[in-house]
Amino acid sequence: MTDQEFKQRLEEWLSIQFNKQCVIEELKPLSGGACQENSLITLRFVDDGSKKRLVYRSDKGSALFASLPREYEFRVAQIAYQHGVKTPKPYFLEETGDITGKKFYVMEALSGRTDVRYITKDSSLNSIRPKILDELAKNLALIHSITLESQELDFLLKIYHREHPFHPSKFAIQEMKQEIEKLDEPHPAMYLAINWLEENVPTYEDITLVHGDFRTGNFLVSENGLEGILDWEFAHVGNPYEDISWFCLRDWRFGQIKKEAGGFADREEFYEFYEKYSQKKVDKKSVLFWEVMGNLRWAVGTIGQAERHLQGKTRGIELAAIGRRTAEMEYEMMRLIENAI
Repeated sequence: MTDQEFKQRLEEWLSIQFNKQCVIEELKPLSGGACQENSLITLRFVDDGSKKRLVYRSDKGSALFASLPREYEFRVAQIAYQHGVKTPKPYFLEETGDITGKKFYVMEALSGRTDVRYITKDSSLNSIRPKILDELAKNLALIHSITLESQELDFLLKIYHREHPFHPSKFAIQEMKQEIEKLDEPHPAMYLAINWLEENVPTYEDITLVHGDFRTGNFLVSENGLEGILDWEFAHVGNPYEDISWFCLRDWRFGQIKKEAGGFADREEFYEFYEKYSQKKVDKKSVLFWEVMGNLRWAVGTIGQAERHLQGKTRGIELAAIGRRTAEMEYEMMRLIENAI
C-alpha cells in the first residue's frame, strides 16, 4: 500500500467514524516506541474548517512477551480515561485490519514531550518537577483504585488465563521461570534472582489495574506539568507495587542514578505523594521484591528486543543496542539482593 493509499483509506474511515467529511492535512510519524507505530494526524473537518489533532497507533512489528493486542490496549485506555486518569482520550478502534493492513486505534493528541533528557535534565523544568512528581503519584493512585470489584477488568484476567483470586507475585515468578527456560544461553544471575524471589514472596497483595510500563518516557510533560500518561500495552491485573518499583528502576533513571524516582526526583518524595493520594502506606519490602522482579523482567525483555532485530522481525540499531544491556539488569538484581541481606 502506498503512502497516498494509506492516507486516503484512513481519511475515509475517519469521516465515517466522526460522521462528517474530513481531510487529513498532515500525517507524520512520531519518534519513539520500539514496539508500536505512532503517527500524528492533523484532521480538518470540511463543514466548518475546524481541526483536530489525533494519534494513530498500531503494531510496528512482532509483539513483545506480555504485550496487549491493540483492541485490549484500547479498552484499558478507555477504562483509565473514564476513571479520571490523565491519559489521551481514546476515540476509535479498528480491529479488522482491513483499512490499513493492521489493527489500530485513534486517540487524542496531547501537548508535551516524552523526551527523557528534557524531563530529567532540562533547566526549564527545574521548578516544575515537584509538581510533575505529585501529579504522577496522583494518577498512579487513580490507576490502582481500579479493582476487580467493578468487573471492568475481567477481560484482562481471561487474556492471560488467570483466575481470581490469584497471587500476582507467585504468578510472576512462574511466568519468569518459563521465559528464562526459553532463552538460548544460560543466565545464572537470573536463576539466583528467582531463588531469592521465591524466598521473599509478599504475604499479602492488593490486586488492581497495573499500567505495566509506568516510567519516564511513557508520559508527556511540559512547563505546565504532567500532560498525560501513555503506552498501556503492558497493562494487566496485578500488584500495585509493580508500577511503584518500575518507576524507580535504575535503568529508567537515564543516567541520573541518585534521582531514584524516574531520574528526576527522590524516591522517598515519590512515596510520600503516592501515600497521600492512595491513603496507603508504601511497604518497602514489597517495593524491593518487585524491583528485583522488575530488573529480571527487563533483563529478559532486553534479550527479546535484540532477538527482534537479529531475527529480522524488526530491524533497528536501538533494538540491537538494548540487547547489550542485559548484564546491567543482572548486576542490578544482584546489587539489590546483596544490600537486602
